[in-house]
Amino acid sequence: MAAGEDQQPAAPPAGGGARAEVADATRRTHLASERTYLAWWRTGLTALTVGIGAGKIVPALTKGTTWPYTIAGAGYALLGVVCIVYAAVRRREVDEALERGDFVRSDDRVIALMTILGALLGLLVLAIVLVEG
Repeated sequence: MAAGEDQQPAAPPAGGGARAEVADATRRTHLASERTYLAWWRTGLTALTVGIGAGKIVPALTKGTTWPYTIAGAGYALLGVVCIVYAAVRRREVDEALERGDFVRSDDRVIALMTILGALLGLLVLAIVLVEG
């Protein structure tokens, strides 16, 4: 082949092309599921870290009322635990659905719980900043 010419992709192996594509798609889907599982874990660990910061570190540095920080810290810790537990539940559901060749939607109740908890925690932090600032 001359320099500068584009290389053509290799043709699929004789007799195994369609199966190889299906296996590759299945592999990619499982890896995507694993990345999503790890993203739930990262989110949970981040919320736990914010909980420690808000519930323990900030009150130690603050003079005056500390209970709002404790409540915020506990709320973020709860959100972190929900994310980590849901990660395991969701991973199991998705893996089982993949084995059946099916799709499973996320649980709207859990998503709603996390959304409400996150919004309430955001409003609590806003109130703390406005009152303590």
